Amino acid sequence: MLNGQKRWLYIAVPIFFFWFFGQIDKVGISIIQTDPEFLNALGMTGDDKNAKIGLLSFVFTIAYGVSNLFWGFIIDKLGARKTAIAGLFVWTLTMIVSGLANSYEMFLVSRVILGFGEGMMIPVSGKFISSWFNKRELGRAQASWLTGNYLGPAIGAIVLVLIISSLHWQAAFFMLAAFNLFINIPMFIFMTRNTPEEHPRISKEELAFIRQSDDEEKEGNSSVNKSFTKDYRFWIVWFGMLVCSFLFFGISIWLPTYLIEAKGFEKEGMSSITSLSWLFALGFVLACGFLADKTRRPSLMASILFSMTAAFLTVAVFIPNPIIAGICMGLAMGCQGGVFHLSNMLMVKYSTPETAGRAAGLIGFTNIMGGFSSYIMGWLRDLSGGDFSTSIAMLIFAAILGLGAYIFSIKKEAAELHLTSLSAQKIQV
Repeated sequence: MLNGQKRWLYIAVPIFFFWFFGQIDKVGISIIQTDPEFLNALGMTGDDKNAKIGLLSFVFTIAYGVSNLFWGFIIDKLGARKTAIAGLFVWTLTMIVSGLANSYEMFLVSRVILGFGEGMMIPVSGKFISSWFNKRELGRAQASWLTGNYLGPAIGAIVLVLIISSLHWQAAFFMLAAFNLFINIPMFIFMTRNTPEEHPRISKEELAFIRQSDDEEKEGNSSVNKSFTKDYRFWIVWFGMLVCSFLFFGISIWLPTYLIEAKGFEKEGMSSITSLSWLFALGFVLACGFLADKTRRPSLMASILFSMTAAFLTVAVFIPNPIIAGICMGLAMGCQGGVFHLSNMLMVKYSTPETAGRAAGLIGFTNIMGGFSSYIMGWLRDLSGGDFSTSIAMLIFAAILGLGAYIFSIKKEAAELHLTSLSAQKIQV
């Protein structure tokens, strides 16, 4: 049944769980920070408590974003497999330290180390996808691991609430460490290899398909042989990812707190809408994976998603119904999940298997903006007495900036698609 399709088992499945558990590690703090016992234990109380909460995500994403640059070069030298295993050991240890933390400072340091350890996730995934999949299946290949990126938090939000309610906030971190130690690390050790040529179970036929050159795309795309750093469209994607990270982390980190403190939800209702929001993101990822391969218009799709994000956030500010407001926040987050997917797909398109690690490192660096977003939102809440309106207005402005950036690449994308169609017609004739 898997004849000629084993790349989906040996690469897509490990990367799926890589992100499934990794995203729970990353955004689980948004659930844990709603637990009063956790806040009291680590001294996050007083007039500046929201700034302290925001600082946790700020230091994490700063370390995460900066380390993406470092990991990108390491991956191109050592390969994705060894890099993934090393990073997994780092963040497994960090989860244990987080569970043992007895002060705010100790926990803050653990978030920095976690950011460094998880910083290799985007470069590792980009490198594997670039090396193991044909150019024509990049959308589906990216969607396969981005599914874990959003399904993990969707399920994790409910699981973490149950664990904290029945056990203790510390147990949540120990559980996450166990997932990495007993599931993720063994998968990368026994299932993956850096390239399909190195894997003993990949057939010559499957390898030939993976390495098949896309002559039509080469004729229609003059940038194939050009360095990705010289292609202005890569930098549009890079800027779009800056905005996407700012929006996505700002919404996802503060959504549980927003639902409880601003909209009056109980923890059960909060976890339900939070999970639904991650499922929205998953839905947008799957839809974008299909439509991007079908239409070959990812830049146009990203423009539409930024427009929808601004619209949903605006409705969330003015609508009085708490359920609709919460769902609109979730839909806005979901739209940015779609942008994240399209950005990573375009990153692979504009780079080569040899430079994919560095290109993904630059894209991953944009996550640094998520830290600024989460901290600034906390700071604005403290200034406004806990109100979210100013913070959401800031996010709306960011979405408009993202829309403005992608508009500059739509015309070139349309012309490129037209040339590709003409080339295909010539070949048929």
